[in-house]
Amino acid sequence: MEHVLGIGGYFMRAADPAALTAWYRDCLGLDTDEHGLWRQDTGPTVFAAFESGTDYFGSPAQRTMLNFRVRDLDAMLAQLRAKGADVSDDAQSMDGVGRFGWVTDPEGNRIELWQPA
Repeated sequence: MEHVLGIGGYFMRAADPAALTAWYRDCLGLDTDEHGLWRQDTGPTVFAAFESGTDYFGSPAQRTMLNFRVRDLDAMLAQLRAKGADVSDDAQSMDGVGRFGWVTDPEGNRIELWQPA
């Protein structure tokens, strides 16, 4: 049986695509080329379904949530706060999995940041 090899892309609507792309570049260091291609580091990816009533994604209108792996969660959250980003005050740890924090982009999309264990 054929199977997928990995995440090939993540696409979102934006009122101002150029500004949102710049935010991801300037705040998260997501350096893409003119076609949106980003060469990411090798590592684990989680694919999981949540109950439809979950509040884990923030707004009930948000149907999916992007999760980025980070090397140092505390440093990333401090960097985001210094840039004036909307960073959640809550951070969580999950034994054997790692630590999690959240930021909301300028379009209102909640993003999870994960420092694997």
